[in-house]
Amino acid sequence: MLALQSPNNITSEKESTLMKTEIEVKFLNVDHDEVRAKLKEVGAVCVQPMRLMRRVLIEPEHFRDEKRDAFIRIRDEGHRVTLTFKEFKSESLTGAEEREVTVSDFDEVVEIFAEIGLPYRTFQESKRETWQYGEIEVVLDEWPWLDTYIEIEGPTEEGVKKAAAELGFSWDDAVFGSVDRAYKLQYPELTGRGVIDEKEVRFGAPVPEIFGERI
Repeated sequence: MLALQSPNNITSEKESTLMKTEIEVKFLNVDHDEVRAKLKEVGAVCVQPMRLMRRVLIEPEHFRDEKRDAFIRIRDEGHRVTLTFKEFKSESLTGAEEREVTVSDFDEVVEIFAEIGLPYRTFQESKRETWQYGEIEVVLDEWPWLDTYIEIEGPTEEGVKKAAAELGFSWDDAVFGSVDRAYKLQYPELTGRGVIDEKEVRFGAPVPEIFGERI
């Protein structure tokens, strides 16, 4: 019989070959129209127009027990559906790691995880527009109850920093980590971890009481 390897026996070296380090940065509270104008000026191309995206995050109980900032994400991106394991090792330019595959059916994959005892913790809507600037990807993001922001991602730290500067952003304003970090900065009274603890995150819904007053 084929013996299955316990996750506890997987070495950190093996994990590093499976996981991809993301090099990404956020800039919060930005005017998307101004960013679009700048992207056109530098020669970037819009490859995916603004569209509604939906996702669920699954957080196995042992992740919380181990205090890992990690989750399984199923996301309908409008033109494809992805299944991702993502972990934030630190709030830094290279602090996020992920492993991702494309799947065929959002609802079916959600149901499969529920059937094996892994129901989703949160359902979340967002809107995203994607631009390509050479090897750099720039996304314009909208989330419920949150000011609009952008995210810049690329293959190298130098490339991401250069693109940010060319688009007129100061590195002093750079923000790293998940979208929960953006919520916490806008709602300093927010209790808990952020929208990962909200069962439903949808456009048009009232701001949850746990968010408190926004700045």
